[in-house]
Amino acid sequence: MTPSSSSPSEVILAEPRGFCAGVDRAIEIVERALQKFGAPIYVRHEIVHNTYVVNDLKEKGAIFIEELDDVPAGSTLVFSAHGVSRAVHDEARARGFQIFDATCPLVTKVHVEVAKLHREGYEFIMIGHKGHPEVEGTMGQLDSGIHLVEDVADVARVQPGQVEKLAVVTQTTLSVDDAAEISKAVKARFPNVREPKQQDICYATQNRQDAVKMLSPQVDVVIVVGSPTSSNSNRLREVARKLGTESYMIDNAEELQAEWLEGRQRVGLTAGASAPEVLVQQVIARIKAFGAVSVQRLAGVEETIKFPLPKGLK
Repeated sequence: MTPSSSSPSEVILAEPRGFCAGVDRAIEIVERALQKFGAPIYVRHEIVHNTYVVNDLKEKGAIFIEELDDVPAGSTLVFSAHGVSRAVHDEARARGFQIFDATCPLVTKVHVEVAKLHREGYEFIMIGHKGHPEVEGTMGQLDSGIHLVEDVADVARVQPGQVEKLAVVTQTTLSVDDAAEISKAVKARFPNVREPKQQDICYATQNRQDAVKMLSPQVDVVIVVGSPTSSNSNRLREVARKLGTESYMIDNAEELQAEWLEGRQRVGLTAGASAPEVLVQQVIARIKAFGAVSVQRLAGVEETIKFPLPKGLK
């Protein structure tokens, strides 16, 4: 695609985009463990859902596994940012691994709330995506009494054992609007349901979706940098489409298709919370090669949150 009147002329960058504090912390935990203890460091599940990040850490000596059977005795083990079930936690401790927990503190907050309310006799409705590691980790905090709903239709079908003490929790990376709609349906069916004091959807997910809502009406197409497994990246693409702006998600610059930009003057660009800025810059370079001459940043929320590292890695 050579520059022409049908080529893009401008790239508009969403703010904020890319890494959040939980992702920064999780990656730093693996890198510091490698520096301190040497390779290999074992990581249960992808540390964050991004191909570039995972491959980079593999090159540095991280080994990603799904089953604890694949971790040799005496190894150092890191739990991914998505969190793990109580059973996985207990088994890892029983096997004597040196454990560093990279679970995002905002996910841990949900786990703590579930444990506390469970002791008070509560059952739970969890809003989330079946099979996502964060959902498996949160639901795995209890042996029973936590019921998953993925959409409004599920709310009509769910059958808790009792409704006197019922609380709702949410996967942290959902669409803010979808979660609100499902929560409303839960409240309508179970009027006394206990809702979180602060919503479970994380600040970074909220901010990136808000930025796309601001970006979408100002551009002709939205490109989201993020891996297919990344829940929050998928939600960014959906937010743009719901607002009527065509959007595509790419794992890297090579996946950007020239025809997506044909006749599109203004290209909006954002990145999921697990996608590094280096990928965004590579995408900008590729869009410029297709003809864009200027890059603008939209004003947005400035994020200053930083989470502390676990003891033993500071």
